[in-house]
Amino acid sequence: MTAFLLDVDTGIDDALALAYLAALPSTEFVSVTATPGNVDADQVARNTLALLELCGRPGVEVAIGAREPLAIPLLTTPETHGPQGIGYAVLPQPAGAVSERNAVDLWVEHARNRPGELTALITAPLTNFALALRQEPELPELLAKVVIMGGSFYHQGNTTPTAEWNTHVDPHAAKEVYAAFRGRAPEKLPIVCSLDTTERMEMHPHHVRRLAEAAGARIPELVLPGQPEGLRSTSDNTLIRHLSDALRFYFEFHRHYDQGYLAHVHDFFAAGVAAGILEFEARPATVDVETGSPLLAGTTVADFRGLWGAPPNARVVSANYPAAAFTELVSAVGGLAARLA
Repeated sequence: MTAFLLDVDTGIDDALALAYLAALPSTEFVSVTATPGNVDADQVARNTLALLELCGRPGVEVAIGAREPLAIPLLTTPETHGPQGIGYAVLPQPAGAVSERNAVDLWVEHARNRPGELTALITAPLTNFALALRQEPELPELLAKVVIMGGSFYHQGNTTPTAEWNTHVDPHAAKEVYAAFRGRAPEKLPIVCSLDTTERMEMHPHHVRRLAEAAGARIPELVLPGQPEGLRSTSDNTLIRHLSDALRFYFEFHRHYDQGYLAHVHDFFAAGVAAGILEFEARPATVDVETGSPLLAGTTVADFRGLWGAPPNARVVSANYPAAAFTELVSAVGGLAARLA
């Protein structure tokens, strides 16, 4: 059993990551917290609650922490994920309510109560995690594993020429988080899934079709580049219908930016790494984040050679295996959709 503390900004690829983790029988959602990013924190929390219930995981505590970055105004991205953050999908109204507790307090409390047991997965800007580290500087020792989706090293940024979205939204938080891991044991360093490897996770229309087939849906799920934009799924499987509507929006967004009719599902890969299922290779590095330059704000820099004379504070993923990852995704999420039908 992998017990998770998750921080998300749900988000199409966050939604896919949550559905994947919900599909795994050995996953415990200890708490899921909302950080503003793709949409504002309140919308993130509503999306997350509704999605967890849709995926057969009711009763998970979903809480809000920060409502803005540490030092700069909040920037959201409706053009990437849609006005509500889930593309064209319209999620059912959740039966549960967002927790009245603060997300940061929850992270610290759970980590202290279960030392060495919890895996932290952050697929959002690092605002809440930075605040939790301020409150409990020994969080890196209390957590069993930390996986971060963020950054870009030898790859073009997806928000500015050099900056990845999550880091760009709150570069000051990212800088604090990496600083908090300086001097930690190698096994305690966060595993960083950056654009260098997450943009290899290209989801295509045939993956959506295979998901529906694995779910046993009677209606073929055809999300195709020649179809009108905004076409909605008519699948007889509820989970497949919602995921398809979300992913169609994401496919269209990537095509608008000349990347092809596909979706980079960054957060699914990070979730598979955190769950210990997807294979990868990683290199130790000393990571820092630019916060002062208007031109380079949010740029992550990794010193792999020790040129700064500082010890590593991260393990940066250097290789992954997309074909095997998508086989796993189709099997797991398709199986979940079949069970829920």
